[in-house]
Amino acid sequence: MKNFEWFIAKRYLWSKRRHPFVGVVSTISVLGICVGVAALVVVLAVMNGFDEDLKKRIIGTRAHLVIEKVEPFNDATPVIEKVRQMPFVAGASAFVEGQALVQIGEWGTGVLVRGVDTAKERSVSRFYDYLTHGTLSERPDGVVVGSELAKRARLEMGSKFFIATQNTKKPSAYTVEGIFSSGMYEYDSNLIFLNLSAAQNLFNLNGQVSGVSVYLKKAEMADDVKKELIGKLGGAYYVRTWMEMNHSLFSALKLEKIVMFLILALIILVACLNIAGSLTIMVMDKTKDIGVMKALGATPLSLMKIFSWDGLMLGCIGSVTGFAAGLGICFLLKEYSFVELPKEIYYIERLPVSISSQDTIIVLLVAVLLSFVSALYPAVMAGRLDPVKALRYE
Repeated sequence: MKNFEWFIAKRYLWSKRRHPFVGVVSTISVLGICVGVAALVVVLAVMNGFDEDLKKRIIGTRAHLVIEKVEPFNDATPVIEKVRQMPFVAGASAFVEGQALVQIGEWGTGVLVRGVDTAKERSVSRFYDYLTHGTLSERPDGVVVGSELAKRARLEMGSKFFIATQNTKKPSAYTVEGIFSSGMYEYDSNLIFLNLSAAQNLFNLNGQVSGVSVYLKKAEMADDVKKELIGKLGGAYYVRTWMEMNHSLFSALKLEKIVMFLILALIILVACLNIAGSLTIMVMDKTKDIGVMKALGATPLSLMKIFSWDGLMLGCIGSVTGFAAGLGICFLLKEYSFVELPKEIYYIERLPVSISSQDTIIVLLVAVLLSFVSALYPAVMAGRLDPVKALRYE
């Protein structure tokens, strides 16, 4: 019979057995693979969601590339003109940045002050999209504060406070004319925006700027554009990408994703060991059948194929079922907020979910491969079985 190994493998998988325990162990194995695959799909989707959401928020508050020097720029116009001529650049704008101290009565806290060109900032960030109240104008005392800083300091529209830096002899008074919320707790609690001229006066820069923000048509092109910029601008300038500015954060997310994958893959491994156990018992249960097939001319390779097919089928059933369950859980997490997260720790209120086809394929391949490897030992055992000994007592 053509492909008789596949035919017999299907019969063995679904037929009644002399030892019902074999069916119980097989069912537990399939459920174990199902749970492991579902858990991996959900966890990786959540980790991808965190990664993508974090990238969007970081890019929204910072440009894709930042060009700086050891000393402030006396005139950033030539650099901006060179940058704008590059094909992948969507916008470029000068900025001022520095550390400062906010004083409100007896209360004070350190902040990062960023001065931006109000006319060009829209071309390099999504700052204006994050404004929940007011806007940033050209007023010399106008300031936009983060929503978390406003809550902590009890600041409202029109509230006044003082900002001091190491470059100023005495604190300068400012008025809140806008509040922004990026969704990033670190930014919303420690970042203050001024217009470019006001920031230059605050840090006594006399028309100088700290650097140039560059926004690209595609964020993924940051490394390539960086190399080209270094070649055009020369060694006096150094360029940082949005990935380099947040390297530790993305590295931690990547490491966490790998560790979670390895830990949850152990669930699949344990289930696959159960497959090896159930197939070993199945070989013992089908000893007579194996002896008959060998006596009729079945080769050891054919017998190995039969039990390898059984292991693969159990792995595929568990993997596909787990994949479907994982997709269902991801859909529920995306549509309904079952888990509430503290913003102070996770910067968002609900779990983000993003299913990656590449991660899904890897999970399914790992599950099926482990199932196949687990079936090898009982398959080899069946292939080595002596037909004379198998039929002696039958």
